[in-house]
Amino acid sequence: MKTALRKVRAVFNTKLRFFLLTVLLFAIKSYWAYQTKFTLGATGAVQQFLLAFNTIPSAIVFLGIGLYFRGRLSYWVMVIVDLLLSTWLFANILYYREFSDFITMNVIKGSGSTSNNLGKSLAEIMKPSDFCVYLDVVILIVILLFHFVRVDMRYFKIRYAATFTALGFVLFGANLGMAESDRSQLLTRTFDSNYIVKYLGLEAYTIYDGIKATQTSAIKAKASAKDLAPVEKFLKSNYASPNIQYEGVAKGKNIFIIHLESLQQWVIDYKVDGQEVTPNLNKLYHSSDTLAFDNFFHEVGQGKTSDAEMMLENSLFGLPEGSAMTIDGTTNTFQAAPALLEQKLGYSTAAFHGDVPSFWNRDNAYKSFGYQYFFSKDFFPTVKDSDVGYGTKDKLFLKYTAEYLQQLPQPFYAKLITVTNHYPYIIHSEDTDFPKLSTGDDTVDPYVQTAHYLDQSIGELLNYLDKTGLRKNSVLILYGDHYGISDNHKAAIAKILGKKSVTNYDLAMFQKVPFMINMEGLKGGIDHTYGGEIDVLPTIEDLLGISSDKYIQFGQDLLSTKRNQIVPFRDGDWVSKTYTKYGGDYYYTATGKQITKMTASQKKQIDKIQKYVTTDLALSDKVINGDLLRFYKLPGFTKVNKSSYTYNAQKSLANLKKVQQKKKTSLLAENAWKSLFDDYTTDAPEIANKTLKFPTK
Repeated sequence: MKTALRKVRAVFNTKLRFFLLTVLLFAIKSYWAYQTKFTLGATGAVQQFLLAFNTIPSAIVFLGIGLYFRGRLSYWVMVIVDLLLSTWLFANILYYREFSDFITMNVIKGSGSTSNNLGKSLAEIMKPSDFCVYLDVVILIVILLFHFVRVDMRYFKIRYAATFTALGFVLFGANLGMAESDRSQLLTRTFDSNYIVKYLGLEAYTIYDGIKATQTSAIKAKASAKDLAPVEKFLKSNYASPNIQYEGVAKGKNIFIIHLESLQQWVIDYKVDGQEVTPNLNKLYHSSDTLAFDNFFHEVGQGKTSDAEMMLENSLFGLPEGSAMTIDGTTNTFQAAPALLEQKLGYSTAAFHGDVPSFWNRDNAYKSFGYQYFFSKDFFPTVKDSDVGYGTKDKLFLKYTAEYLQQLPQPFYAKLITVTNHYPYIIHSEDTDFPKLSTGDDTVDPYVQTAHYLDQSIGELLNYLDKTGLRKNSVLILYGDHYGISDNHKAAIAKILGKKSVTNYDLAMFQKVPFMINMEGLKGGIDHTYGGEIDVLPTIEDLLGISSDKYIQFGQDLLSTKRNQIVPFRDGDWVSKTYTKYGGDYYYTATGKQITKMTASQKKQIDKIQKYVTTDLALSDKVINGDLLRFYKLPGFTKVNKSSYTYNAQKSLANLKKVQQKKKTSLLAENAWKSLFDDYTTDAPEIANKTLKFPTK
């Protein structure tokens, strides 16, 4: 036994062999993580081979740095590099579990706006097996500390070290060549980071992303007004004119944008143990005064909620990586809904969110959008146990909004952002008695409990709007911002859908989120039009009688009879009325049947749709990355002066009081300045029998 052990130790008693051991362990660890921690969709022998092979070139290049050092330091440099690469892999595992994507330079750049909240759910995100990515590091440290191998003090010639570095790049070149043969134009056309990691590895993706981020900065510096020409040409050729039946029917009405956090369409009319998950939303969905869209999709990328807001209020897509609101929200020029409605129709504008104002850079981006008021956590009472996950519980939050809704001069545009139905779907026992799902997936099963709590909070809000009369003079626009259950939970999704397994078509349809427009006297019904969040702003403009044919907006009016009914996803996949593309597969949208062999006619139609989607996304990115709206002179619109707005609680409240006296159209003024706050009733136990203290001016 001792002899065998000595022989094993002797094998690694040279620097080169220790290096090869380090590379081997790192490659095995990376391949294990790719297979078990990410959903990369590697299918077939070629993709499986590349998934294993792509771990080697980067390992040789980065771990090979240690070969340039002498003696014991050389060994420890290899271990330190391995530790750093392992930590990067670990961080991506956690990020992917939450966002179904990889960390980018833009995410890092904007991490300050979310780090305070992400830490709250880390304990829920982490799994013990995640720490296995450090196992090879531990093994190498033990080998060195206990002198399992003899340190080779001999000088390793620079030319030999350089040979291994060159070998790493040669192998990467071979890797890229094989990848390109399987996935043409991998680095020039793809909108999906999963493809790059699958084919080239995490380290290569990080470098690729860093290069792209640098290029984007350079693009903004070089952008000019002439870059708007292809944008204007594309939008003009794809403009969908308003529907005369609905044009202007909401003119002068208050606009409520009610943001239903992580709510998906499948929960509408869904029951658990005979109980409706969303009884209040179901009633609204089927109301004769509601236009309910049952083929409405989220279209977010890494920015998730912030992407949804960007689309909803600007009709610009989020970026393919990072959050546009975080990266560009402070500096870019926008022609957003709040500013448009204030300038063109004299609306008061306000956003409400029960979290810190810096989250997703809202305190800066909202000024760029033209929001006059931003009622964040600073404006609400301090109540014990009022927070869960990403902010104030919905029942409390919506109750608090009543204090300020009654003060806003009418007509107003108010966005209310709920948070309780957010991953990881934490809810306290005193807040629900609703049963969990029984899929066996611990992440998915409590989802219906937080969704039910969200629905209850919406019911309380609707009661308040009815009681105070606000409902009669308002349009309610409710939408789910993004998926709540990601594609990583296929087994649970299959159980929810009542299937044995799910196809890419099922996953595509699972991206539907609720979208409803409710207004007294509106000709409602279930509308089967295919659309997404990018289409909301043109739809609102139609209802308000605003002509948007000159606007730089990439959506189409959902009510228009001339819309093309193409829904682009951020990664370049899409859904249309006829065909669906998702995860590289094609389907008939009406039936879900997969298209395995395309006819020439089908290929022509599909290529046309893909060209539209690719162009739509690319030109939107061009507008944001180049900050092109700074060059666009929209008739009748004045560029937003961000310095005109303050979201400081005392200053905002003083300004609001002054405006109320000048423009006496608020609900409070209509009620002879008698507060209607107590008309808002809630069963939230946290504030039962408590006197709530709001900040004063």
